[in-house]
Amino acid sequence: MLDRSGRQVAALAELDAAVRYLATSECDVVFAAADLAAQLAIAQPVIAVVAPRDATTAAQLLAAGIDDIVTEPFDELAVMLALRHVAGRPRQKIPVVWRPALVGDGEAMQKLRATIERIAVHRTTVLVLGESGTGKELVARAIHDASPRHGRKFVAINCAAIPAPLLESELFGHRKVAFTDATRDKRGLFEDADGGTLFLDEVGELPLALQAKLLRALQEGEIRPVGDTASIAVDVRVIAATLRDLSDDVAAGRFREDLFYRLNVVPLQVPPLRERSEDIPQLARFFAARHGLRHGREVVLPPPVIAALAAQPWPGNVRELENVIERALVLADGPEIDLAFLESVMTVVPAPDRADDAELSIKKATRSLEQELIRRALGVTQGNRTNAAKLLEISHRALLYKMKEYGIS
Repeated sequence: MLDRSGRQVAALAELDAAVRYLATSECDVVFAAADLAAQLAIAQPVIAVVAPRDATTAAQLLAAGIDDIVTEPFDELAVMLALRHVAGRPRQKIPVVWRPALVGDGEAMQKLRATIERIAVHRTTVLVLGESGTGKELVARAIHDASPRHGRKFVAINCAAIPAPLLESELFGHRKVAFTDATRDKRGLFEDADGGTLFLDEVGELPLALQAKLLRALQEGEIRPVGDTASIAVDVRVIAATLRDLSDDVAAGRFREDLFYRLNVVPLQVPPLRERSEDIPQLARFFAARHGLRHGREVVLPPPVIAALAAQPWPGNVRELENVIERALVLADGPEIDLAFLESVMTVVPAPDRADDAELSIKKATRSLEQELIRRALGVTQGNRTNAAKLLEISHRALLYKMKEYGIS
């Protein structure tokens, strides 16, 4: 019917497919079944399709903000009138609120902001990917702040920081006497985040048994506290994050494939700091100002210091840069941090701009850079060689070989 009138039509059978399409494509109007319409009404005009003579459902949908109603079977005149009605209604754009900590105006950050703005208005799950220290939780907060849920709670939990036996109770709550130490009822984080956003950091660390319960919460919109026989309906947008390759974990049997696909509806990659080095001057000044205010002192970062900071590889990403700036601010004697002092609080990798014969050797420069990066990665991970190998993007075996070759203990 719509094709014949010259309109372009995309027909999608599943909610996840529709959300992915709407996240990347412009759309004038959406026709959706009654049970799906409310989930899509936030971002664009929606016309709900209801059964004939179902006045109760139609009234509820209109009260919830659906733009118009048509009944089955389709009547061409009714559809055209609904389209005209929707086109004539002004639609307010939902404002985007950015937290100041999402710093950087480089190309990579501009693309990231544009993606956040596009996906924030949808209630689908988002999987934030990126190395340690890139700011995945800040990105999750930015999505929440830019969404219609920004007035409700943003609840965050690091799944790797809580022992597995306690994690189920932390997420879903428990009832009194559900286990030995359960002396009272406890609300879980899903209930705390009802109406808002729940951020699951390091979601790849969830035990397999708990992955099944999380999958049910995502699919059914309900949870069951430990020790309870009844389920509780919750309205929670879940944003998950990981530095692991979950597809590898799926292949190895460590992560459920169905949960992976449920979380990975909209994957969002946060770039490492080395891929947005143009943001380092802005980030360094931001951290100097923030920690200067916190510690009650002002410091100046002169151009040579900014240039040296911008030339570093930063395996620990933004977190490492912030730690260096705060350390320098606390230990500095005067109001200006010079290059010599910077070299006293961190190992500065010299910029490759010298022209003597030794420095022109790619082989020697590569060995020197490898040694420095390995030492810094081990420092950032407090000697954890498995995590250091992930930061360096090499295998654990390759890291052990290079440590032996360079005499790094």
